[in-house]
Amino acid sequence: MYIDLPDKRYFKIGEIAKAFGVNASLIRFWENEFVVLQPKKNKKGNRLFTQDDVKNLQLIYHLVKEKGFTLEGAKNKLKENPEKISDNHQIIIRLENIKNELLKIKNQL
Repeated sequence: MYIDLPDKRYFKIGEIAKAFGVNASLIRFWENEFVVLQPKKNKKGNRLFTQDDVKNLQLIYHLVKEKGFTLEGAKNKLKENPEKISDNHQIIIRLENIKNELLKIKNQL
């Protein structure tokens, strides 16, 4: 899944939810379910997600929404070999970015 977010240090939960095309409540639910998601909170209690959190969310989204894993299955998969899953997912993201760039070039022709 291609996520179009600006290059910032922190993102609000609304920005993240919009980028992923899901409700903010799902992001909050995943935060409680997955240990790898640890967004910072400001004094008001608003969640601030870092680039690392976005990468973890992409990985969770990929496993749960695209691959069809259950939450327990996704948790187990992340515990087994997180580096391999992350590397494979990064390759998929790069290929999707290349595809999007090629489609832009095609549309310009």
